[in-house]
Amino acid sequence: MDLPNVRRRGLKRTGVYAGLVLGALFAGLPVLWMALSSFKSNSEIFEYPPRLITDNFSLDAYTTILTDPAKLRFFLNSYVIGLSVVVLTLVVAIFAAYAFSRYDFPLKRVLNVVVISVQAVPPITLLIPYFGLMVTLGLYNTYPGLILTYLVFTLPYAIIMMTGYFNTLPKELDEAVKVDGAGPLTALWRILVPISVPGLVSVGLYTFMIAWNEFLFALTLTRTEDMRTVPIGIQLLMGQHSYEWNEMMAMSVLGCVPILLLFLFFQRFFIGGMSAGAVKI
Repeated sequence: MDLPNVRRRGLKRTGVYAGLVLGALFAGLPVLWMALSSFKSNSEIFEYPPRLITDNFSLDAYTTILTDPAKLRFFLNSYVIGLSVVVLTLVVAIFAAYAFSRYDFPLKRVLNVVVISVQAVPPITLLIPYFGLMVTLGLYNTYPGLILTYLVFTLPYAIIMMTGYFNTLPKELDEAVKVDGAGPLTALWRILVPISVPGLVSVGLYTFMIAWNEFLFALTLTRTEDMRTVPIGIQLLMGQHSYEWNEMMAMSVLGCVPILLLFLFFQRFFIGGMSAGAVKI
């Protein structure tokens, strides 16, 4: 046995494990501090020396949020907008990806470039034009205004991913359905869509995360508190003279829960869909 090589492999393995542990601590400690701070009072959060776990465990921050209709409205708005964006994005992306994957048509390559180019545009550069557009169309401070805005940012990625996923499915599946006398829509909805669940789940999760976490456009395109979303609701807890830090932490924890649950339940679909869709379109 070559002892130097064994020792070298052992050192490499130890270094990898140490790096993973440090990375996990770097990513996880802020989240842990946020969660534990939500059970403290404002004064305890800033006490020195700081303590990770409080002796006065309290649910007051969660009680305040969950019993306040105005704060619950933030969650309702986020759910309505997020789920609407997911449904519309998936429907449009399925049809567009099917066309890109299965048909040759004029300007197909040009449209591919346009889709990729839209994905590459920094969203902040569109903020002022979108504000003017929504005011002109009468969609300012409305659900449709935010939903249509988010669709612009989610559709390019969704089309690219679903096109790549459909490209991994053999065209013989479509042809077999057509031999039986069915049309393209039947092949799409009865054959391709059911076996594309991993791709649909990954695109849906990504889309929901964008709509749920987005701050800048939600702040700019809404005016009244009854239209604000969760990220804006957290920011509104920062008052002129005082900050409700424990409530901010509690609302942040509650805002993380939907994303965490979705990822935990659909993790295997998410990973499979991401890897299968990451191919050349």
